[in-house]
Amino acid sequence: MSTATTELTPLQRQSVLRTLKTPRLLKTELLAGLVVSLALIPEVIAFTVIAGVDPRVGIFASFTMSVVIAITGGRPAMISAAAGAVALVVAPLVRTHGVEYLFAAVVLAGIIQVTLAVLGVAKLLRFIPRQVMIGFVNGLAISIFWAQMPELRNVPWMVYPLVVLGVAIVCYFPKITKAVPAPLIAIVVLTAITIFAKVSVPTVGDKGELPDSLPLLHLPGVPLNTETLKIIAPYAIAVAFVGLLESLLTAKLVDDITDTPSSKTRESWAQGTANIITGFFGGICGCAMIGQTMVGVKVSGGRTRISTAFAGIFMLLLAVLLGDVVAQIPMAALVAVMIVVSATTFDWHSIKPSTLKLMPKSETFVMTITVVLTVATHNLAIGVGVGILSAMVLFANRVAHMVAVTRTVTGEQVLYEVNGELFFASSNDLYTQFHYAEDPAQIVIDLSSSHLWDASTIAAMDSIRTKYQNYGKTVEIRGLNEASQKMADRLGGKLN
Repeated sequence: MSTATTELTPLQRQSVLRTLKTPRLLKTELLAGLVVSLALIPEVIAFTVIAGVDPRVGIFASFTMSVVIAITGGRPAMISAAAGAVALVVAPLVRTHGVEYLFAAVVLAGIIQVTLAVLGVAKLLRFIPRQVMIGFVNGLAISIFWAQMPELRNVPWMVYPLVVLGVAIVCYFPKITKAVPAPLIAIVVLTAITIFAKVSVPTVGDKGELPDSLPLLHLPGVPLNTETLKIIAPYAIAVAFVGLLESLLTAKLVDDITDTPSSKTRESWAQGTANIITGFFGGICGCAMIGQTMVGVKVSGGRTRISTAFAGIFMLLLAVLLGDVVAQIPMAALVAVMIVVSATTFDWHSIKPSTLKLMPKSETFVMTITVVLTVATHNLAIGVGVGILSAMVLFANRVAHMVAVTRTVTGEQVLYEVNGELFFASSNDLYTQFHYAEDPAQIVIDLSSSHLWDASTIAAMDSIRTKYQNYGKTVEIRGLNEASQKMADRLGGKLN
C-alpha cells in the first residue's frame, strides 16, 4: 500500500519529515498556511490600528513570530502572530512614548517569558479547571464573532449576501471534496464575484497600506537606562503573562482537537524567543491566535510546523509581492470564514439544558463568569484569572462543608470521630464542633478518616487542645496518617 493511502496516526501526521515525503499531506499543510495567511492580513492590520502603529509593524511581527514558533515551538500547527490581546496592552505605551519604546517592551516581554519558562510556569497549567478552559474557549468564540460585527455595520447591502454565500461554501464545500480547504474556495469565489461583477464592497486594502519591503534588523532607539526600564517594564510584564496564558491555553485546545501532546514548557520559551526576535525586527508583540489556529487546524486540516511557517511566509510574500491582488479580497469573505470558525470553536454541548441540569451550579457559575469577563474586558488574563479564583473559592467552600464530626459519650470519656479533609477553610469550622464545657474529663479525637493539610489545621488542633486544658480536661489525638503525624510533630504547639 502506498504512503499516500496509508492510514496515519495523529502523531505521524504531525511529523514534518513524513509530511514532506507525502504529497497529499504536504499539499494540505501548504494550503492551510495559505488560508491562514489570508485570514491573518486584515486582522493583523486591525490590531496595529488598535495599538496605534503602522500596519507593517504587525505584518513583520506576524512573519517573524510564525517562522520562529514553527522552528522552536512546542505545539505544532498552532499559529502565533501579532494578536489583539497583547495589542490592547501596549496601546497606551505607543500613545505616550512612541513606537521605539514598544519595540523595547517587546524584547523585554520576550526575556520575561523565557525566564518564566525556565522557572516552570507552564506546569501551572494543570491547575486550570475544566470549566475555566471551557469558559476560555466559549469566550474567545464569542469574541471572534463579535469582532466581525464592525464589518457588517454601515456597509453596502451586497456585503450580506456575500457573507451568506461565503458561510455556505465553508460549511458545505467539504461535502463535495476536501482536497482544497473550503475557506480558500470561499475567498477565491467571493473575490472573483466582486471583481468581475464590479461590486463595490469593503476590501482588505481598505484596512491599511501593505508593506512593500522585507523586515530588517532594527535596534530599538531608546536610552539604555533605568528610566526606560521603568517605562516599559509594566507593559512588558503584562504582555508576557497575557501572551503566555493565551498561548498555553490555545496549545491545550489544539492538543484536544488533534489528539496529540505538546510541550508547554518548550512553547513558553519559544514564545519568548519569538518576541525577542520580533522586537529586534521592528515588530509588535505577539502570541498564539486562537481564531487563525482554528482556521488552520480545524477548518483546513493543518497538523505540522509547515502550516505554521508558511502562514507567516505566505502572508509576507502576499503583502509584499501581491499586495495589489490581496487588497482586492472582500472583507465579506474573511468575515464568513471567521463566523464559521467562531461557531465551530464554541462548545455548544456545554450550554445544552441537559448538560447544565447535570452540572453543579458552582461549575456553571465558573464557566459563565469566565465567558462574561473575557468578552466584556477583551482581556483573557482577567477572564481566566477571575475564573480560576472563583473555582478555587467555590471548591474550598464545598470541601470545607464535607467534614463530619461524630460525638459519642461513654462514661468519663467522649470520642470525637472526624471524617473529611482538614485545611484552612474546614479547620476553622472544626473548632466549633466540640462541647468544651459539657464534655467529661477525657477527650479522644480520632482522625483516622481525616488528613491534615496545612498549618491552619495544626493551629486549630492546638487551640482545641488548649481550650480543653483550660477546663482541666485531657485530650488524646489518635489515628493520624504518616504525613499528618509528621506535620503535627513539626508544627504542633509552635503556632499559637
